[in-house]
Amino acid sequence: MTKKIVGQVTPEERTEIQTLFERRNGLNELAKILTADNAELYEKLVKDLGETGTKFQSWWDRMVEKYQWESAENGNWEINFDTCEIFLVTQ
Repeated sequence: MTKKIVGQVTPEERTEIQTLFERRNGLNELAKILTADNAELYEKLVKDLGETGTKFQSWWDRMVEKYQWESAENGNWEINFDTCEIFLVTQ
């Protein structure tokens, strides 16, 4: 696996994706312990997970369009929340 710096985002952009990242992780953890017994809560969780996933992907799509980062087949981007740097990760 190789990691290469391909760009950087603003602190505001970083905060936006960090919030979505933490929310998505929290919802995924909740999904592990929540059963479908509580149908109303379960449906809310599924809806929230879907919306958060969509916003998360939308952020990456917007940033790629804005900054034109290098990409690679079977590669993905990662962000360092401390430095706001974007890395291209390839196998």
